[in-house]
Amino acid sequence: TEQYAHQVENTFKKVLDHPLSTFGVDVDTASYSNMRRFLNGHRLPPAGAIRIEEMVNYFTYDYKEPKGDIPFSVNTEIATCPWNRKHRLLQVGLLGKKVSVDDMPPANLVFLLDVSGSMNSPNKLPLLKQSFKVLLKKLRPQDRVAIAVYAGSAGLALPSTPCTDDGKKKIENALFSLRAGGSTAGGAGIKLAYNVALANMSKKANNRVILATDGDFNVGVSSDSELVKLIEDRRDKGVFLTVLALGTGNVKDAKMELLADKGNGNYGYIDTLKEAKKVLGAEISGTLLTIAKDVKLQLEFNPQKVAAYRLIGYENRLMAKEDFNDDKKDSGDMGAGHTVTALYEIVPNGQSVPGGEVDELRYQKRVVSTEAAASKELVTVKLRFKKPLGKRSRKVVFPVLDKGRAFDDASENLRWAAMVAQFGQLLRNSKFKGTGSCEQVYEFAEQAKGKDLNGYRQEFLDLVEKATPLLAKR
Repeated sequence: TEQYAHQVENTFKKVLDHPLSTFGVDVDTASYSNMRRFLNGHRLPPAGAIRIEEMVNYFTYDYKEPKGDIPFSVNTEIATCPWNRKHRLLQVGLLGKKVSVDDMPPANLVFLLDVSGSMNSPNKLPLLKQSFKVLLKKLRPQDRVAIAVYAGSAGLALPSTPCTDDGKKKIENALFSLRAGGSTAGGAGIKLAYNVALANMSKKANNRVILATDGDFNVGVSSDSELVKLIEDRRDKGVFLTVLALGTGNVKDAKMELLADKGNGNYGYIDTLKEAKKVLGAEISGTLLTIAKDVKLQLEFNPQKVAAYRLIGYENRLMAKEDFNDDKKDSGDMGAGHTVTALYEIVPNGQSVPGGEVDELRYQKRVVSTEAAASKELVTVKLRFKKPLGKRSRKVVFPVLDKGRAFDDASENLRWAAMVAQFGQLLRNSKFKGTGSCEQVYEFAEQAKGKDLNGYRQEFLDLVEKATPLLAKR
């Protein structure tokens, strides 16, 4: 009963018709670990499970550190596109300000845990308990944890408890005493968890609900619109939401992503204890601490340099161009230390644009006449963001030049991200995959692997090898 949203892949946009590309950031990583689960089971993932931006953003990149009062750095690079050598590839990378666990504000957390009957398998509730034990070890005496559960009905398994040594023992005992059974009153559980978080809320604290589930909601408030309304209301009061999916056979991927997005949080998929140690251990500050919310990007392409462009991924993060300056429009959020990477495939002027021809306009001609258009600028990158509890956004602007760099001369950042994106295109059987192949992905990714201290990049190479025979049979 797993469910994935249908995605219409981004196509090439002619710059004269669409000079602006606008989207919200995405720091979710669920698509990558879910893809890994399928390939480790010797199956290709469904196309709807592949969100290329989440695959690219699963990895960290060697971007420059933020400076000044902007909570993230902006990094850009352009090189030859490896799957279509006539095109260029633009990388835009953000690195959020890093905050150590010791320097984080106090945490007011509510673990909202699914203990319904469907969680009664080794890769669900037992993995959930071990995963939250990883998080518990990272918490400090000034942090607080409550545990709310839901099955046939919702209940409070543990009131808000400080994470002192004695408190952690109480929290761990309550966690490991949970048993699975019953149907899934997810909506009631979310209401209870938010009420507990609000009752213990502090404006100086990181107030957050962490929902862990195999993805189903089948009793009570369960429609997307009702859940979204509930979560948006609590979000506006300062309580954010992190969503963690576990297990197989019941994942409601689209719903989990939607809830996390509307809750100013992130969405992860825990397929192994190793992944739990990544999300709830090594990257805990990014998972729990939001440093900027409603982060939007808008790129303006120079029609004298660019005939057309294609944003790779971010299909469900696209925004109208007017939304960029509208502070009422919700967008993605960044956690401490998070990296966000976006890739654009660019068709230089003079090249034919894939996707067919359009008749010339009868009533108007578009003429490029500005001084900036005659400059060497290829594109201007604009960003907007708000402080975590702010209501007004701030804008920063970065013009970008193309220095003509070849792909082989590009940084490890661009080469690695390009290969992860190319692999995603192969898994989705994208019509834009060009000359890409698993063999090319493996060769170029291995050259760009870098130090790989945690082994995540070698694991990617292993997944490419597992996918190669599966894709050959498709």
